[in-house]
Amino acid sequence: MLEVSFVIPALNEQDNMPRVMSSIPRTELVANGVTHEVIVVDNGSTDDTFRIAAEAGARVVSQPKRGYGNAYFAGFDAANGAVVITGDADCTYPFDHTLTLLSELSARNLDFLSTNRLGRLNRRAMKPSHRYANHFLTAVSRALFGSPFRDSQSGMWIFRREVWQRLDVRSPGMAFSQEIKNEAYLRGFRCGETPIEYRLRGGQVKLNALADGVENVRQMIEHRMRSRNHPVTRIPRRESSTVTAAGWNDFASDNDAA
Repeated sequence: MLEVSFVIPALNEQDNMPRVMSSIPRTELVANGVTHEVIVVDNGSTDDTFRIAAEAGARVVSQPKRGYGNAYFAGFDAANGAVVITGDADCTYPFDHTLTLLSELSARNLDFLSTNRLGRLNRRAMKPSHRYANHFLTAVSRALFGSPFRDSQSGMWIFRREVWQRLDVRSPGMAFSQEIKNEAYLRGFRCGETPIEYRLRGGQVKLNALADGVENVRQMIEHRMRSRNHPVTRIPRRESSTVTAAGWNDFASDNDAA
């Protein structure tokens, strides 16, 4: 049986947490033979995020050291599933589409599947300035790394947990999102991307567009130079293993054996 871990960083998201937790398709996952855990990483919240998440059935991990990347370091360390699914706690990401995304990860025989929020149908959910910044950062990322991702800043990814164990990701802040994608690609993991429905954010925006954008460019340059000075060891390719909805046991076994 396949076990998946949802890892959700949260900072002062008490108002969004009930909606986020209810979007996890628990019944559908169980019906398809997928067990799961939901890990909410409380990144130093000063409201009731911790309590509300726990009451809604999450395993709450405390990471008082602020930073998007710091929250994920703590969450991934706590994850037990063969597959990890991420997304923010601001109601923008479609956790209710989990089965579709899992099936795509399997059908395309991928190790790392990221999501693309920048389709035309999602224009209402993102400020124009943020959209332009995302396109710019993605263009820089693709130029430096040659990666396949057309939305380098997306915060929803699905990947085999073994991927994380082979990466050298260092960013404590927002740049973590682009670094994990580029690092997975550099290491030779099979990476892909799929469009998603990106939804209107609930609550206060915490992104500092200018400061985070500058730091993201700096991080990409540092990452590219680091990889040139210390070439990565690329992993051997895994044999193809397409999985049907009824074949999650094979998928989990393939992951454990890799």
